[in-house]
Amino acid sequence: MLIFIIITLSILLLYFVYENFILKKKYKPLIDIDKYVRGKENEVEQTEKTISDLKNEVLKEKEKLKKLSSIKSTLEKEMNVLEEQDELHDFSFYNPKYFFDNSKEYKERLDSIYNIQKDMIKNKKAAICDTEWSVGNSKVQGRKMTNENLKLIIRAFNGEADAAIAKVKYNNISTMIKRIEKSKEVINKLGSTNRCFINENYFDLKIEELELTHEYREKLQEEKEEQQRIKEEMREEEKAIKEHEKAIKDAETEEIRNKKALEQAKKEYESSMFTKTEKEREKYSKKIEELEAKLLIAQTIRERAVSQAQLTKSGHVYIISNIGSFGESIYKIGMTRRLEPMDRVKELGDASVPFPFDVHAMIFSENAPELENKFHKEFRDKSVNLVNLKREFFEVTLEEIEKFAKLNLGEFKLTKVAIAEQFRVSEQIKKDRIILEQSEEENSIEKEIDLI
Repeated sequence: MLIFIIITLSILLLYFVYENFILKKKYKPLIDIDKYVRGKENEVEQTEKTISDLKNEVLKEKEKLKKLSSIKSTLEKEMNVLEEQDELHDFSFYNPKYFFDNSKEYKERLDSIYNIQKDMIKNKKAAICDTEWSVGNSKVQGRKMTNENLKLIIRAFNGEADAAIAKVKYNNISTMIKRIEKSKEVINKLGSTNRCFINENYFDLKIEELELTHEYREKLQEEKEEQQRIKEEMREEEKAIKEHEKAIKDAETEEIRNKKALEQAKKEYESSMFTKTEKEREKYSKKIEELEAKLLIAQTIRERAVSQAQLTKSGHVYIISNIGSFGESIYKIGMTRRLEPMDRVKELGDASVPFPFDVHAMIFSENAPELENKFHKEFRDKSVNLVNLKREFFEVTLEEIEKFAKLNLGEFKLTKVAIAEQFRVSEQIKKDRIILEQSEEENSIEKEIDLI
């Protein structure tokens, strides 16, 4: 009985194994698909995890990039400051030593120094030797050797000194003086073996030549600017004269035309005495009154134009600013004799500056040059250019200008607000551009993240 049960169980087991085999064989494609799907689901999960990790990494890198940009900007600013300090390291203010009135006097002094130097070289005093040498027991050969050495060190010294003089400018004159001094030291050291040295008097002449050359060039530039200023004043004067002449001519033409029209109107009024009604004659009368008023205005304009033309010093002193070009608290105080002073202001705001000027005050004066000079003297210490005081820009407040003007003029109208429309609109456009660029950059980064 036990054997029978075992055999039966064995048969059943074999049957189940066989059936399992048959089923696996039958449904193998489905099983494989299921495994494939599960595998792909795992891959998708892994990919999604990878994308999430990458997004986090991109955000982290973006933060790092911002920090690096900030650090880079800070370093660039520091480097710029260091470069500027390096450029200005040797700069020192030069106090003029020669106060000649014009460039001609400087040139004459330079020519005199050149001649003294030539005489010293010719007389063998530019460089000296304090020892008498002999070569092969020959003093003649010794003197020949000494002369050749002296010529050599003079040539070397002149080459270095002339190079320094050629390059001298307002911001390197101290450096160029040191360069000549160093040249003398090195050359004297090289010549010390043979006891050959640059004469101190000759060295002093070279230093004087360098300083005079610098001041001579500065004086030439000053004279050039003065000539330009005079030419500008002459052009301004010529324009003012033409404006006055045109105004007088136009006023005279208008006066003549109104006179003729008035005479004609009077004739018509007289002839209408017996031919026109009272109401019609009133129209002629009103027309006569209008023409008389126009004639009076034309005469007044002509007389004013003639009077202003005769007053050669009459004109307007203007106070203007240009925030976009020069910044806050910088004002130009100038004078014009134009009949229309705003024409001069418009000219000043032409292509030479990026923005037009704002007018804070336009003061008429019968002696405009004197009034302008008073303003310039009052604010001389506040000139933007402390070297050339003829420049008309001052770093001053409108309150200070108003206070001084009221002391000299009494009632005084001053506009304190600078509209600076084009400058302010330009600044807003720049801000809008920055915001737009930042927005576009952020959108671009978000698109890249989405693509990932």
